[in-house]
Amino acid sequence: MILPARLLSLFLCSLVLFSTAYASQQEELENLRKRIATMQREMDKTSESKSGAADSLRESERAISNSNRKLAQLAAQQYAADIKLNKLQAQQQRLSANMAGQQVLLGNLLYQQYLGGKQEYLKLLLNNQDPNQVARDLQYYQYIARGRATWLATLRNDLAALDVVSKATLDQRSELASLRMEQASQKQTLEKEKHARQRMLVKISNQLRQQRREINHLQHDENRLAQLVERITKMLSQPNSKSLFHNDNLPDNRFDGSPFDQLKGKLTLPIRGEVTNRFGTPRPDSSVHWKGLFLRAPSGQAVKAIAAGQVVYSDWLRGFGNLLIIDHGKGYMSLYGNNETLYKQVGDVLRGGDTIATVGNSGGNENFGLYFELRHQSEPLDPMKWMATK
Repeated sequence: MILPARLLSLFLCSLVLFSTAYASQQEELENLRKRIATMQREMDKTSESKSGAADSLRESERAISNSNRKLAQLAAQQYAADIKLNKLQAQQQRLSANMAGQQVLLGNLLYQQYLGGKQEYLKLLLNNQDPNQVARDLQYYQYIARGRATWLATLRNDLAALDVVSKATLDQRSELASLRMEQASQKQTLEKEKHARQRMLVKISNQLRQQRREINHLQHDENRLAQLVERITKMLSQPNSKSLFHNDNLPDNRFDGSPFDQLKGKLTLPIRGEVTNRFGTPRPDSSVHWKGLFLRAPSGQAVKAIAAGQVVYSDWLRGFGNLLIIDHGKGYMSLYGNNETLYKQVGDVLRGGDTIATVGNSGGNENFGLYFELRHQSEPLDPMKWMATK
């Protein structure tokens, strides 16, 4: 009686320690989740800051674009004003030269008229000529005098108008130059703001990437810990996984030569082991249904071909690990997954009962065993309906 009491005491102590470790892991998992939630809120704030900085950068770049457009328009206006001013200046020079020549001629004429003009009038009056002729000559002199006066007045008006236009053009040119300087200064300021916002945006982006990396690390830690807690929970609630069926027989070559469709109810599962699921039922924690059977067995056990056929696939496949597929003819195939070693290659012809692989847990399976399927024309079949029952 002393020995069983000691064993019971050791068992109870182990159970207490296990439960304590489980509670500690639960608390650590909760703390991790709180930390992730806090960092997620901080990352959301950082994302908002990034959006604000991006909006500011967008406004700066729009302002720079508008400023450049205005500078281009001002440059075009200044170019047109320069052409107009050059033409006016050339016209002014021509008129000034022409006016200078006319002024010399006019001076000479006035001087001659001053010296002999009165005598000409007296000669006309005292020369005993025809009075009508004298009147016509006097009228002619008056026309000449009025024409000279009109020409001089027009010349003065043209020069005055030219001065006004030249002054307006120069003022416009000065104003355009001032606007251009102002626009250039504004553009320089905007460029500085743009670079500053770009630096801020890069800084925020780097901060956001760092926060994402940290959250990813924390989420990985949370997932690992959550999976561990889940396993412990399952172990506490179900210490041993149930076996639906234990297979003790292995295939042989007794049915070689028979069409596969005539072997329903006569076949044997490819390994000795525990069948842990039913065909067509949902997989644990998934909406996906079982399309075959999983036979739990020790690592390294030989896997046998259930019937004669030819290997059509022998390679690693995601989710199935080292997978081998045998074609049995007329659209019937058998699939063997999660193997440790594949002994047969594509093209190998097999007899029933030949060793084709060894049991493993490849493809990410947590448990050692064999995943087995039967298919006809790519449609999965319930393997248990094809097995011999005692």
